[in-house]
Amino acid sequence: MTVRERIFMRLEELHMSQKEFSEKTGISQSAISEWKTKKTNPTTDKILIICQVLEVTPVWLLSGIDREGNRGNESKLIVIDKDTELGKLVMDYNKLPRDFRARLLGYAYALSEMNEES
Repeated sequence: MTVRERIFMRLEELHMSQKEFSEKTGISQSAISEWKTKKTNPTTDKILIICQVLEVTPVWLLSGIDREGNRGNESKLIVIDKDTELGKLVMDYNKLPRDFRARLLGYAYALSEMNEES
């Protein structure tokens, strides 16, 4: 199965029209129609937004390996939108010096353990 076939299969599963998909991804309806009629695939710069809208991993979209991106093992890949709260947190974390990162991770682990205990 090709990338475009997986996209259209997933659109059917989500009961999402090509128009709605176009609006959510910012990809023109004509480009989406070309994937179908000319049997072409989207360009690589569109893959992450497509995955976000279709709620799939890049691994699944590109390879067909199950939607969770694994074969029984947890995926090691996480895609985060930089404009979300979590994305901003990751961006700020990456700006910190190594010792501050270690301290922040220590706080996060401690909070996580406290949360599990309650």
